[in-house]
Amino acid sequence: MLLSFCAVLPLSAQYDAQLSQYWAMPAYYNPAAAGSTTKLNLRAATRQQWIGMPGAPKTFLIMGDMPFTLFKQRHGVGLQISTEKIGLYSNTALGLQYSFKVKLFGGELGLGLQIGFLNQVFDGEGVYIPESDFHTQTDDAIPTTSVEGMAFDLGTGIYYTHKYFYAGISAMHLTSPTITFDDKYETFVVPSYYFIAGGNIPFKNALYQLQPSMLVKTTFQTTTVEFGATLKYHNFVWGGISYRVKDALIFCVGGEWKNIVLGYAYDYSLTDIVKATSGSHEVFVGYSMKLEFGKKNKNKYKSIRIL
Repeated sequence: MLLSFCAVLPLSAQYDAQLSQYWAMPAYYNPAAAGSTTKLNLRAATRQQWIGMPGAPKTFLIMGDMPFTLFKQRHGVGLQISTEKIGLYSNTALGLQYSFKVKLFGGELGLGLQIGFLNQVFDGEGVYIPESDFHTQTDDAIPTTSVEGMAFDLGTGIYYTHKYFYAGISAMHLTSPTITFDDKYETFVVPSYYFIAGGNIPFKNALYQLQPSMLVKTTFQTTTVEFGATLKYHNFVWGGISYRVKDALIFCVGGEWKNIVLGYAYDYSLTDIVKATSGSHEVFVGYSMKLEFGKKNKNKYKSIRIL
């Protein structure tokens, strides 16, 4: 997301970070995924996109979710905080999530809501304007100091989990948050829509599991589609490959030991941008703890994903 300021018209932007290991952190794109397991799940992720390219996105994300039961009804709650540095922009997002759970067709349907805030800082002191007859050194449309703005944010989604598959759709930034800087400059975040799905294909040899997944992101102006699969061995280690259509080939490896999970992904660009970068790197680490609130609920089940 590279933006320029305009003093007259607000500019639109897509705000959410790119995550290659989206299947390990579905609640980032869909609040209804919060509390989909019987555990307290904590995740932290960092992504360095397009290594070697000045101003390329750098992302850090921390999130957690857990289920709870109230009046014999299952619910889920979650919290996520993300920061991203892109060029002269620094973006911070905070989201509180709630999901209402309903048993359906042998699985569980979550209806989710996310409320939060978006904060954006533009470093006007870092603006460089070349000295030439074709450039104006002062421009009222470009700040010369650091400016900051904040806006309310809202998202919603539905997320269904079953023993053999999961799927969800969500709509984020429904309020088209408008971020105003010094009452002179504006950007607004366009609504984004997501479809996430995956499954679990067992083998005769129970030590192996094939877990395909896909993610579709769209603003109805731009659309990104990616799909792939991971092969998991003995519920311990995994490796996989994904394809982001007309953008990148992604390789991932990871493993889990007891309550700790760790994953790494490398993106190899398939566009001309490969001439300026050696690729993108992404790492996530997680911790999961089983929750015991009184009598065990035998109707609860575990998600098929790596949670």
